[in-house]
Amino acid sequence: MIQDTIIAVATPPGEGAIGIVRLSGPDAIRLIDPFFPSRELLKATPRRAYFGALLDPTGEAIDEVVVTTYRAPASYTGEDAVEISCHGSPFILQRILQLGGDAGARPAGPGEFSQRAFLNGKLDLSQAEAVADLIASRSAAAHRIALGQLRGGVSNEITELRTKLIDFASLIELELDFGEEDVEFADRRQLSDLVARIRKRIEDLTTSFRLGNAIKEGVSTVIAGRPNAGKSTLLNALLNEDRAIVSDIPGTTRDTIEEAVNIGGIHFRLVDTAGIRDASDAIEAMGVARTLQQVAVGHLLVYVFDVVETDPATLAADLDRLYREDLELVVVANKMDLNPYTKYDHYFGQDYAGKWTVPPERFIPMIASERSNLQYLRDTLLDTVTEGRGGIDAQEVILSNARHYDALRRADLSLERVAKGLETGLSQDFIAMDIRQSLRDLAEITGEISTDDLLSNIFSNFCIGK
Repeated sequence: MIQDTIIAVATPPGEGAIGIVRLSGPDAIRLIDPFFPSRELLKATPRRAYFGALLDPTGEAIDEVVVTTYRAPASYTGEDAVEISCHGSPFILQRILQLGGDAGARPAGPGEFSQRAFLNGKLDLSQAEAVADLIASRSAAAHRIALGQLRGGVSNEITELRTKLIDFASLIELELDFGEEDVEFADRRQLSDLVARIRKRIEDLTTSFRLGNAIKEGVSTVIAGRPNAGKSTLLNALLNEDRAIVSDIPGTTRDTIEEAVNIGGIHFRLVDTAGIRDASDAIEAMGVARTLQQVAVGHLLVYVFDVVETDPATLAADLDRLYREDLELVVVANKMDLNPYTKYDHYFGQDYAGKWTVPPERFIPMIASERSNLQYLRDTLLDTVTEGRGGIDAQEVILSNARHYDALRRADLSLERVAKGLETGLSQDFIAMDIRQSLRDLAEITGEISTDDLLSNIFSNFCIGK
């Protein structure tokens, strides 16, 4: 049982108009009450804001503040809590922290408020993780996914899967209790159908992880191609600013340039790279090596080529050099004004024998210097990431947490063994063991089963004050 009271600044570091200090724990209200003479906080109406001076032990005013109290369990943490809104001076915030600390509160650790909310049953573990994702969201899509998870989207899915499985698991366990009597309480065919349905839902969720993780972390988008193909010009067009130096001299870009752009509510991390060719000096060779490194870890490759200088064989060879099975590809045919008769079939027709499968809709003819067809490129990048959906359905549950993905994969492996055991008539002892393991894996997602190491690892990544 939690006995101590914690205190922390809940607003970002630095000066600001408003700063907030939070306390949570059994003595949160009692510790602040003596220093706020405007209202007897111990008798104040919870969740009502009170204005007044906050005094230090000598009676000197620290600041004019607004104090709001919360009584357990009707608070974020499920404990008694206090929020002090003051002017956002670092000096004032530090004095309030010192005031609370001298009165008996200890500094909160990273994520400790959310950890207490989890331990007190206000949030399950997946919802607590969604709090951190919500704070860190950098796009509308990432915000939407995190908010859906905070509202219980993932939790509800897992609870539904576990509930269905527990009903049958209890019958299997009952059979074990009557093992000597050779009875069957669980219909094997119904159990087999149920396992198949649960595995299909798990497959849907794990498949969505690729999209969800890309949205959460930002889509790493590498712009690559030969020197002087127009990569930097394309980067500037997508950013709508002159970020990269553009020159007719091949090899101008020697190192990677990283910028971010929001397209359709999704955060794209654009990486302009050095041109791919046999380098003429050591510096350029390092740039080419970094290009290949970026492609190796990227999510999306935008390959830009000059329609005058690049023949089909050269294009195919370059693309094969960059091939990775799980990498998405968009091909930009640049400088169309110099060769307006360039067609998709010329490069990816019947004679194309490269490793990539490039559909016509991912072949974008452009004049990057004039920003022609730029919106079509933006739409294509968005569709490539969202798998043609053009956006994220607010009601759709999309997995974005690697821990959840791993737990679901392990649960599916256990259920696969259950399915095979049912097909081969395996003893209910082994079937029950695999069902129990899948239930444990699913329970890890919501925190029904957790370890101190797991909780420490999760909440240590939160900001202090949340």
